[in-house]
Amino acid sequence: MSDRGTALERLFWRATVLVVLVYAGLPLAWIVSLSLKPAADLGDGHLVPRHVTLAHYGAVFANPHFPAALRNSLGIATLATLLAVALGVLAAYAVVRLRFPGRRLFLGGALAVAMFPPVAVIGPLFDLWRRVGLYDTWAGLVLPYLSLTLPLAIWILAAAFRDLPWDLERAARVDGATRLQALRKIILPLAAPGVAAAAVLVFIFAWNDFMFALSLTSTDHARTVPAVLAFFTGASRFQQPTSAIAAASVVVTIPVVVLVLLFQRPIVAGLTAGAVKG
Repeated sequence: MSDRGTALERLFWRATVLVVLVYAGLPLAWIVSLSLKPAADLGDGHLVPRHVTLAHYGAVFANPHFPAALRNSLGIATLATLLAVALGVLAAYAVVRLRFPGRRLFLGGALAVAMFPPVAVIGPLFDLWRRVGLYDTWAGLVLPYLSLTLPLAIWILAAAFRDLPWDLERAARVDGATRLQALRKIILPLAAPGVAAAAVLVFIFAWNDFMFALSLTSTDHARTVPAVLAFFTGASRFQQPTSAIAAASVVVTIPVVVLVLLFQRPIVAGLTAGAVKG
């Protein structure tokens, strides 16, 4: 390829990356800008605030519902992640290593559950949870999150397990290790990128969910941050809570961004597991 062709290709990819960054980053920058503007400047149309204030962040944490919602979000998302990863590891190991009738049907069923529209089950779940006492509880949110994220965890972990050198597990079994011991001491350390990818994706789903959190809770006992944001009000009946919602959105986005940055390499490695055969 000529130098001119190489330069044009390099320019094309740089322009593409720039467009993607602007497309993805502009909404985030706009939310941050709204969270820093005084109420009087919200409609000025400027991306860079002319006057910067942190009063909206103080108002968010002064709201008694927000800290409780943060605790609920953290606890519920963590429980859903731990359960989904633990059950996903066992299920994925069984699918990859054990031979049993209906193995492919099991994976197909898991994928079908993952693609099922959650809005279709909100009404029945609301009625069922009210009857059995799970409405407005942590368990009432963890169970739906687990049902919808477990198939995704199984698929990611199964792809990660397929790439592992199974001779190490066989050697451990020969030395007297049980299947669970081999899984815990040999397989899981080798499949750490896949486990990290599954855990992060499940956590993000549970952390960001709005529909279940709004429909299946009614008090601060279990209501999470996305649902609490829907009940934010302005300082008066004539003021929109735009800046408060923007400030709260920035606060709840920071943990997700930090989590993704910390586990960026394991996430990419886990999601691309099984993509190349060689």
